[in-house]
Amino acid sequence: MPFKTITTIMCDMEADRHALDAAVALARREEGHLDVICLGLDRTQPGFYYAGTNAMALQDNLQQAQADSKKVEEDVSDYLKAEEIPWVTNPVTAQMAGLTPQLAHFLRFSDVVVLPRPYGPGRGHEHEEILEAALFSGHVPVLVVPDGITVADNINRVVVAWNESAEALGAVRSALPILQKADLVDITIIDPPQHGPDRSDPGGSLCQMLVRHGVRAEVSVLAKTMPRVSDVLMRQLTDKDADMLVMGAYGHSRFRESILGGATRHMLELAEVPVLMSH
Repeated sequence: MPFKTITTIMCDMEADRHALDAAVALARREEGHLDVICLGLDRTQPGFYYAGTNAMALQDNLQQAQADSKKVEEDVSDYLKAEEIPWVTNPVTAQMAGLTPQLAHFLRFSDVVVLPRPYGPGRGHEHEEILEAALFSGHVPVLVVPDGITVADNINRVVVAWNESAEALGAVRSALPILQKADLVDITIIDPPQHGPDRSDPGGSLCQMLVRHGVRAEVSVLAKTMPRVSDVLMRQLTDKDADMLVMGAYGHSRFRESILGGATRHMLELAEVPVLMSH
């Protein structure tokens, strides 16, 4: 499906501007429509206040969140006035406790959601929750953009992290509009199973599928010569001079990945190119 509805979520114009720039570039490239959710968060936690607390305190928090949302909307509107793409802003105020279902309601009609990296300096729990709301509740592919990076006008070289999982295949299908325009798509497989159904031709079936869609694809089979799969992927991105990584998200349980880490989290923390992922 072409990327015709591209959504990004802005909590802070300064901190998230690179994600907005990436969403604009993608909308321009795909001739799509940009929807910008301008989010104001009421961080009141359920049970934080004692029963009988002055309702004015709760109202003040809500009003502050509404003011934050309005300020972000004004900043975004001023910033986008010069852009020659169709766009719209949508001010949204949410409590942390209800953030996921509220965002999922808006995101479910998007073709792709563009977000800043959820980990690192200046990032709070809400950024991880926004990402997971899109992936798990909105069921939308997400393009995660590292700080200081934007989407190139020409995405010429793409690495696909392939492990035969449903998540990885979903990410590949979601990325087809980008893969079809790329000069090279490298299907990267790390330590394929010796007794798997594709052991004689790792990645061959996926390569065939992509070629039939007009994608210029090749397969790289790599050994896990470094401690983590993400380390090998990082080196492959550098070796291929890649503009983007496509991968499945959270192949293990989110709880396990949050405790032990995993390829998804490591790539989101370390990658210096945009990462398109799907679950």
